Parts: sequence; C-alpha cells; structure tokens
Amino acid sequence: MVEFYLQLNPVVQAVLKGLAVILIIFPIGGVCSMAERKVSAWIQGRPGPNRAIVPWVAWIPLVGTFLQRLGLFHVMADGGKMLFKEDALPGHVNKFYFVLAPIVAMIPALTTVTAVPFGAYLDSAGAVVPLVLANVDIGLLAVFAVSSLGVYSLILAGWASNSKYPFLGGVRASAQLISYELSMTLSVIPVFLWVNAPGMEPTMGLGRVVEFQSQPGFWGGAWFLFIMPVSAFIFLTSLFAETNRQPFDMPESEADLVGGFHTEYGAFKWGLFFVAEYAHMLIGSGVFTLLFLGGWNPLPWIPLATFVGWLSSILPIAGNPIFVGVLSITIFLTKVLAMIFFFMWVRWTLPRFRYDQVMEIGWKKLLPLAIANLLAYAVGIALLQS
Repeated sequence: MVEFYLQLNPVVQAVLKGLAVILIIFPIGGVCSMAERKVSAWIQGRPGPNRAIVPWVAWIPLVGTFLQRLGLFHVMADGGKMLFKEDALPGHVNKFYFVLAPIVAMIPALTTVTAVPFGAYLDSAGAVVPLVLANVDIGLLAVFAVSSLGVYSLILAGWASNSKYPFLGGVRASAQLISYELSMTLSVIPVFLWVNAPGMEPTMGLGRVVEFQSQPGFWGGAWFLFIMPVSAFIFLTSLFAETNRQPFDMPESEADLVGGFHTEYGAFKWGLFFVAEYAHMLIGSGVFTLLFLGGWNPLPWIPLATFVGWLSSILPIAGNPIFVGVLSITIFLTKVLAMIFFFMWVRWTLPRFRYDQVMEIGWKKLLPLAIANLLAYAVGIALLQS
C-alpha cells in the first residue's frame, strides 16, 4: 500500500494529503465542541449536553440511551445549524474582508499540521522513521511562522466589522500574539541547543527532538519535561495565550467586548473561527507533546522500539510496520487528547485575567524568565558539550 501511494503523481499525493487533513481536523473540531461542554459540566457539577431527547433513538436496544446521554445529537444539531442557518451579512461591514477573515483563520490551522509528526514506524533496519506529511528540516520554524499568520484573521475580522468591540478584540489579539510569541520562541531554543550537538547535522525538525528522548541511559530516555521544566512551563503558558484560551481569551472576552472580534459573525463563518481555534489547540498540543512529552514514546525511559520489542514476545504481529505505526499514532493521540482535556480543565477552573494583567505577565514576568532560562541552559549545555 505504501509503495502504491509513493508511485502516485505528486499532485495526486498533495490532494490526498489535503483531503486527509480536512477530513480529520473538521470532525475533531466537532468532537472538541462536545467535549468542551461535557468537561465543563463535569468540572462544575451540572448537567452537560445530555438532554437532547430523540424518540426513535431511545428505542434502539442497548445503545439508545447511551447515545442520547453522550450528547452526540447536540453536535449533529450544531453542525446542521452551522451549515443551513441563514448566513447574514451585515450592511455596515467591509464585505470582502469580512468574508475573507474566517477563511484566513482556517489556512494556518490546516497548513501547520503538515509539518508535525504524528507517529512513527520501524524500518527494515529497526530504525524509527517519523510519520509526517511534510518532513522538513525547519519543522518547528514552519509551524511558528505559519501559525502566527492566524492573528491576521482576527485583525481582519475586527477591522472589517466596522464596530468598536470587534475592533478592540482585533487589536488585543495582535498585542497578545507579539507579547507571548517572544517567550514561546525563547523557551524552545534550549531544546534545540541540546539536540543539535556538535558534529551532528543541524535541524529544527521535531523528529530529532523525539529521537533524543528515545536514547538509552537516564538522561537519554528522560523527557524534556523533566530536563527543562521551566521551558515547558513557559511554552505551555504561551500556548494558552497564542490559542486565545481562557484565562488569556482577551480577543473575545465577552465580559467587556460582547464577543470580541467575532461579534458580528454567525452561522458558518462563525463556526470556522472555532474550528480554527480547536485546530490550533490540537497542533499546539501535538508540538508540546513532541517537545516535552516524548512524542510517540509510551513512557519516560521506555522508547517505542523497546516497547515494540517487549510486545513482539507476546504478539507475533507487533513487529509489523503497520501495527507499529497504528500503535505510535495511538500513543501520540492519547497524549494530545490529554493535553486538550487540560486546556478545557483550565478554562473552566481559572478566572479570566484583566487585559493589563495579560500584558504584565507577558512582558514583565514571562519574557524575563524565558531569557534567564535560555542563558542558564546555554551556559550549562556549552559546559556539558565541551
């Protein structure tokens, strides 16, 4: 099957990759929407989306009641409403840019996922080969560069709405991105100083980071979460701000901006903004998993190859490349979904910061901490490698 795919025309391969990304990202957006409600209901001790009664479903033996209480029909109703509800276009907006903004929001979300490895398999020599749509040496730089373009959609939405509250939301989005992008970038430099040891081919690929968390020995098999906890904390905090998740949801703060940049939006265009938000959460969680949680390695000090070797003594098919690929994807997605749950947990636990507090945290707290962390690890790594 792999050989057949590799023999296809590059244009056909690109189309198949694009369709695969769309068919995965959009359903995940719907599932995250349902999970958001269920998690919030569970954390706050109140009924979640479990009261959508569909009579004919209740008659299905064994699973009817379960499907109703799962909240699946809320997601179906939301999807139908988003697609078929009248998509009003206010008369006072700049129509071209108003329509363009949600499209621009989706482009970075669907593009950056191509540079993020989502699993691995073992080749004939027993080496671990990452599964990634675009295996480029500038992997993390590509993710940072393209994902930062997503703020243009919020600025366009706020400006094109010709309304004060959306405009303020767009301004907040641009200021917040600049404030926390610096700290996020500085937090990952120690990781790549460590993995680009002298004598090795330099790379910014995320596969190399996972490779360094898969080596033998105490320090070789330790996840970077344990080796560089401050970097992980700075990156995670910046990730909350970059994805506009509470307590950093200043661009859409309904307490003081009604709905922020998307106040004038509804129906399908409104839905695109939130699919893009969940997509950015998914990609950000994936990058954090690769950088600090060992990627597709099941546990610290237990790399994928070792785990597969243990399974081979129990399951004869454990060494099959397809089995290894599915296993690695399952491990990786489990960590990513745990991260998304953490995003939702924080949203329904912590109160929203004030805007001045967000700026103070970014410039007066997080940025100096990121600089000090970079200097400390730069000196320490230089001493170790010399």
